[in-house]
Amino acid sequence: MEKAERMEEILALARAKAAPEKRDAVERFVNAYFQQVAPEDLTERRSDDLYGVALAHWNFARNREPGKPKLRVFNPTVEEHGWQSTHTVIEIVNDDMPFLVDSVTMEVNRHGLTLHLIIHPIMKARRRVDGEVEEMPATPGDGTSPESLMHVEVDRIVSPDKVAALTAGLTRVLGDVRRAVTDWKKMQAKVDEALSEIEATRPPLAPDELLEGKAFLRWLAENHFTFLGYRCYDLTGVEGEEALRVVPNSGLGILREAEGKAAGVTALPSNVRAFARLPRLLYITKANSRSTVHRPGYLDYIGVKRFNEQGEVCGEHRFLGLFTSTAYSAKPSEIPLLRRKTANVISRTGIQP
Repeated sequence: MEKAERMEEILALARAKAAPEKRDAVERFVNAYFQQVAPEDLTERRSDDLYGVALAHWNFARNREPGKPKLRVFNPTVEEHGWQSTHTVIEIVNDDMPFLVDSVTMEVNRHGLTLHLIIHPIMKARRRVDGEVEEMPATPGDGTSPESLMHVEVDRIVSPDKVAALTAGLTRVLGDVRRAVTDWKKMQAKVDEALSEIEATRPPLAPDELLEGKAFLRWLAENHFTFLGYRCYDLTGVEGEEALRVVPNSGLGILREAEGKAAGVTALPSNVRAFARLPRLLYITKANSRSTVHRPGYLDYIGVKRFNEQGEVCGEHRFLGLFTSTAYSAKPSEIPLLRRKTANVISRTGIQP
C-alpha cells in the first residue's frame, strides 16, 4: 500500500469520527502530523491506530503552560485511549528548539530501551495567554510560534516504577535542553567577559601563553564549541582549606542554580590545591559527567583562571559543553594552543611539516 492510500484512510477516519465543529481542525492536524513520516512506518500499522496516535497528540497539545514542556509516558489501550500499541509511548509537546530529538533519544537509550518509532512534526501554533490552542497548525503570522510534537515508541514498560523513572529522566533532559538553548548567547557573552577580564588584570604569564589563550577562547566562540553550561567561582579558604565558592546567580545553562538555592562551596582535594593557585590561564579536560544534551559523551570542561590585581589566582570561569564537528575536523595548525604544540613537536623532531 502506498503512503497516499494509507493517509486517505486515516483522513477518512478523521472526517467520520471527529465532532462536526472540530472536523476541519482535526483533519488539518492529522495531515500535517504524518507529512514527514516514512511510508513504511505508516503502511505497517493499522489506520485506526494511526488515527488514534494523531488524535491523542492533538488532544494532549490542546493546552500547555507557556514556556514549559508537556510530557507523558503511557501504554495505550483501546478501552482507555481508543487505540493500542505493543510499545510504550512517549508524547511531548514543547517549544521548538535544537537538540530535542538527540537528547530524548539519548535518555531512552540510557534506560536500556530500544526506539521503534519517532514522529516529530514541527507545527506553527497560535495559543491564548492561558496556553489554550486557537490554531494548530496555524497560518504563519503574528502570534504564532513553532512547536515540537514528539511521538516516540519504545520497548513496552510494565513496571510503574520504570515508567516513573523514564518520565523523570525525560523531564530532566528537556529542562537541560531548554536551559542550554535559552542561555546560549549569555554563555557566549561570558567568553567576551573573560577576555575583557584578562585584558584588565594582565595576569603575570608569558606573552605567548596569553596570546594563545585569548585566541583559543575566541576560537571556541566561533562555532567550535557547543556551550551547555557556565558558572563563575571564587577561590577562597574554608576552615584553612582551599575551596571554590560559587559566585551567586552566575550559573547558566545546565549549571544554572535552582531558584532559591544558596551558592555552594566545594573543598578541593589535596592533589588539586597546588594546581588551583598555579598561575596558568587555561585548562582543558573532560568533566566526570556525561552530557544530557545533544551527544552522550563526557562533557568538555574549559576552565579560565581569574586573577586579582596582585596577579594571584582568585577564581575560575567554568565552561561546560561539547566541541563541535567543525572543531574535530579542523587542522591542528589552525587551532590555538594545539598549533603551538604541533609546531614545537615538528621543530624538535627536525622533520619537514
